[in-house]
Amino acid sequence: MIIVSLTAALLAGLYIYLSFYVIGLRRRHRVALGSGGHTDLERAMRVHANFAEYVPFALVLLTLCALRGLPEALLAPLCAALVIGRALHAYGVAQDNENFRFRTVGMIASFGVLAGAAVCLVVLAIRG
Repeated sequence: MIIVSLTAALLAGLYIYLSFYVIGLRRRHRVALGSGGHTDLERAMRVHANFAEYVPFALVLLTLCALRGLPEALLAPLCAALVIGRALHAYGVAQDNENFRFRTVGMIASFGVLAGAAVCLVVLAIRG
């Protein structure tokens, strides 16, 4: 559980950063709700929301993998891919001149973690 705990802590730090970034843009643009037509705020909001949509489910799957005894040699790369993937996705989408490579690699990593953890759970369940 140490690996998943560290992963969750790193992701919590990134989530807090993304939250404060949105808050800062809201204050700068004086927008309480929505994006107010500001593309930088809209991008920041989507990065924050996308993170909130994917990370909790991935952490649940990773936690279940750890509890079911998935070897650290498999768990650690999944956790690393999630952290790196979410950071790349956030960086890519937050740019006004978006480089889709960051966004794409970030999403592939995120989907890979979800799929990989799900497959591991099925295999662990079948093995008993």
